[in-house]
Amino acid sequence: MQAFKSEEISQLQIMEREELEDEEDLFEAIDKLTSHGINAGDVKKLQDAGIYTCNGLMMHTKKNLTGIKGLSEAKVDKICEAAEKIVNFGYITGSDALLRRKAVVRITTGSQALDELLGGGIETLQITEAFGEFRSGKTQLAHTLCVSTQLPTNMKGGNGKVAYIDTEGTFRPDRIVPIAERFGMDAGAVLDNIIYARAYTYEHQYNLLLGLAAKMSEEPFRLLIVDSVIALFRVDFTGRGELAERQQKLAQMLSRLTKIAEEFNVAVYMTNQVIADPGGGVFISDPKKPAGGHVLAHAATVRLMFRKGKGEQRVCKITAGGIADAKD
Repeated sequence: MQAFKSEEISQLQIMEREELEDEEDLFEAIDKLTSHGINAGDVKKLQDAGIYTCNGLMMHTKKNLTGIKGLSEAKVDKICEAAEKIVNFGYITGSDALLRRKAVVRITTGSQALDELLGGGIETLQITEAFGEFRSGKTQLAHTLCVSTQLPTNMKGGNGKVAYIDTEGTFRPDRIVPIAERFGMDAGAVLDNIIYARAYTYEHQYNLLLGLAAKMSEEPFRLLIVDSVIALFRVDFTGRGELAERQQKLAQMLSRLTKIAEEFNVAVYMTNQVIADPGGGVFISDPKKPAGGHVLAHAATVRLMFRKGKGEQRVCKITAGGIADAKD
């Protein structure tokens, strides 16, 4: 595991939003609509619906926007027209796309071997999924990322805060303390820069995601953790008769995660459970596959498969964007 000397970081300092000059290009605040003829009352209605940036507004369909109380089709057309003047959601050149990619931040996993396989760590603007059996290391990596995300960027961190949505009751703040000490950081300051919520239903989980926009538009967040993304769906939807509805709701949840990643330049790290794979065949010694089906598989940019190794060793295989192994 990679460690940092305590003297290298005298204290944890997360820069405020106004101090981050480079952040200005990431998103445009919804308040800017008022300078384009949209009244403040309608802007407030958008904020009440969880829309705090023009970028986020453009990620909603007009059907969704007209569903907001007090917004007629005519108003929505006018709002969208104003937003299009502020944010360019049309074609750009490949060179411009390359420049945008420079905004990507890579956050260390705390493991040098895994960082090398990931090209430096988990990336912002995308979803990284980790799946595996119980006690295979998925949640431990989540706890490590809670700390490493707060490191300065020149120390392979994200210099940002962390949002943690817990669906299984696995978050342990006491586990953050030794990890912070390993990185030479003040544990109290690290814990203060993590916002945590326990979700009990899939609807509650989705509403917590909607509520993040207000916080991320005001403060420099760099990581969103959902541990685990599938657990509540497996509880709230049972039997084949509800499978289609479950996958539809799961797709909406994953779409929201993707939009958060792109809207606020944050990394999304979600854990997933495994299920038995009857079609795995007799030649596969451990026939298990990640839950969620194709809907979840297509949402993740990178999929990490965790399994137990010898003793306390954990093995990680990257199963998307190339096959590679890391042991730690």
